[in-house]
Amino acid sequence: MRVLLSTYGSRGDIEPMVGLAVQLRALGAEVRVCAPPDEDFAQRLAGVGVPLVPVGRSARALTKAAPPASDLPSRAAELIAGQFDALISAAEGCDVLVATGMLPAAAGALSVAEKLGMRSVSVTFQQLTLPSPHHLPLAYPGRPFPPEVTDNRVLWELDAQSINALFGAALNTNRASIGLPPVDDVRDYVIGDRPWLATDPVLDPWQPTPDFDVVQTGAWIVPDHNPLPADLLAFLDAGTPPVHVGFGSMPLRASADIAQVAIDAVRAQGHRVVLARGWADLDRVDGGDDCFVIGEVNQQALFPRMAAVVHHGGAGTTTTATRAGTPQVVVPQATDQPYWARRVADLGIGAAHDGPTPTVESLSAALETALTPETGGRAEAVAGRIRTDGAEMAAKLLLDEVRRERPPMPA
Repeated sequence: MRVLLSTYGSRGDIEPMVGLAVQLRALGAEVRVCAPPDEDFAQRLAGVGVPLVPVGRSARALTKAAPPASDLPSRAAELIAGQFDALISAAEGCDVLVATGMLPAAAGALSVAEKLGMRSVSVTFQQLTLPSPHHLPLAYPGRPFPPEVTDNRVLWELDAQSINALFGAALNTNRASIGLPPVDDVRDYVIGDRPWLATDPVLDPWQPTPDFDVVQTGAWIVPDHNPLPADLLAFLDAGTPPVHVGFGSMPLRASADIAQVAIDAVRAQGHRVVLARGWADLDRVDGGDDCFVIGEVNQQALFPRMAAVVHHGGAGTTTTATRAGTPQVVVPQATDQPYWARRVADLGIGAAHDGPTPTVESLSAALETALTPETGGRAEAVAGRIRTDGAEMAAKLLLDEVRRERPPMPA
């Protein structure tokens, strides 16, 4: 069995594919991953023995470029064309395609599967891209929803119109280049009739709708057995548990100010700081020995040793911190991150910061909530309810479905 995994986005889009790839290989499948050519992505995949087929340009460079809203259609055309260029050859001999990541990139990948007659599965790592009367859609930059409209069903209709306006022409131009008919509704094309939701049902409970059959597998996590660096371990062992501060793949325009704010806020609560550089290149602001700066480390090993985790609210980081049983402060920056902040607050396992730009006072207040014994107790209780077999379940389901659909071998 040969499986092609396709994604385009940040580290949060890559890491779940690593988890799925590991489980697929354990079941005997041959796996390759189409993803942006960022060096850390290639290294991550190489570490588990999975080849990377580079697609388009660096996701980190794309994220830092921050194009104006008016540039979204041309950016979409670039992403879709990149999928067509890379996947047509990468898919040769494959039995199934799993597509996720930025919507226009997923639309391009699914179009390639359609052209080649391959089975395909559309996956999302948060439910806010799936139409439902129970929640709002995410608004695209430059296309806010009318404030007077409060009916979720109407808002989802407007969402479909926005997606078609932003990405429809780019998708259909590329589809025509390989002899495919135009798509009338880009969002419905990408979602399909049976999308997969690779999130934990405790953190991200899906309420069924009659519109389509959602398969919620649990989050796709690969166990990380890498040891923490010796100097980091020495720092951890030298005092009480510190507070971790990091914003993952978020570039953060005022990163120097946020580093200063975060360190001062943590110190105000009487704790030491572990500061993760991330794509914002955060760094210490003084020579204090109560602050330790890290790059890429094993968060599964690190987070349980923290007093609290301050982060941007990416799906993967939220899940990892929740599994660790460590209280969280979520400072959401964009897209689905306010949703994960609300989920953390609703579960009582941390605090949701109001807005993307903390002050010393606002972050210190959020930390004060997260660091209470009551919050810590709830965080430990919820940790025991988080599934750890999502990637294994997804891999088995995928291979079983492909085998069932294969024509019988001739006698």
